[in-house]
Amino acid sequence: MTRKEPSGAPRVLRYAAFTSDPAGGNPAGVVLDASGLDAGRMREIAAEVGYSETAFVTAGDADSRRFRVRYFSPLAEVDFCGHATIATAVALAEQLGAGELTFDTNAGEIPVATAVGDDGVVRATLTSVPTWSRPAEDAEVDAALRELRWTREELDPTLPAHVAFGGVTHLVLAAATRERLAQLDYDFDGLAEVMRQYGWTTVHLVWREKPDLFHARNPFPVGGVIEDPATGAAAAAFGGYLRTIAQTPETGQATILQGTDISHPSLLTITTHITNPRVQVTGQSTPLPET
Repeated sequence: MTRKEPSGAPRVLRYAAFTSDPAGGNPAGVVLDASGLDAGRMREIAAEVGYSETAFVTAGDADSRRFRVRYFSPLAEVDFCGHATIATAVALAEQLGAGELTFDTNAGEIPVATAVGDDGVVRATLTSVPTWSRPAEDAEVDAALRELRWTREELDPTLPAHVAFGGVTHLVLAAATRERLAQLDYDFDGLAEVMRQYGWTTVHLVWREKPDLFHARNPFPVGGVIEDPATGAAAAAFGGYLRTIAQTPETGQATILQGTDISHPSLLTITTHITNPRVQVTGQSTPLPET
């Protein structure tokens, strides 16, 4: 579907996801023709690219618009990645035209709708696999707080700590103040060890400004990344979390602002449904200069 570089290596496209500004969002690598790559080579390419994730289209059919997609961080394969899904969908829409796509991922089937807005920017909406959320155990919370250098008194009691799933698993912790969220200085190796122990992909740290507006930060040390500027998988899990604790906004939609504390502002929109455990995550994506 895409040309090879002169060396024979697959071409890596680069996109910033959940933004229309190349200076913002979360960068993702996208390889549209990875059919000849094994897992080891895909991981190597992801490490060379250096972003939190790179998506690889390993098989697919342009007529049916169905594709097999795998995701790799610089350290390991990840079952699902939201921002790389948005980037891949936009890359495919630019080649095939806007419309419906279906991605087969390690986490399951992910429908993605793409459309061109009045401003000419392609937007993508992914529909997650069924989400779930459960109260976090005391040992899980205490271990995370220790490595984050937070205390229980700094948490928002109206948003209880949960372990939530939206394709991969995340710990959700809500800060009581915006100042607590802004001052993120954690033990990288220590938190990575705790996350590996409990199987979390990121820790989703949030602060609620309004019922339908949240600020978020996502440490990702298990992927070799200090912080994700935008995390679609965590946004999906968070939508499921709000549904589980019966705090979904009346409209069913909420905005998540992420990346502002690290100068990569990102905007994610989540849509939840009372009777459906799947969550929709919407965002823009814009190409980055190729290197």
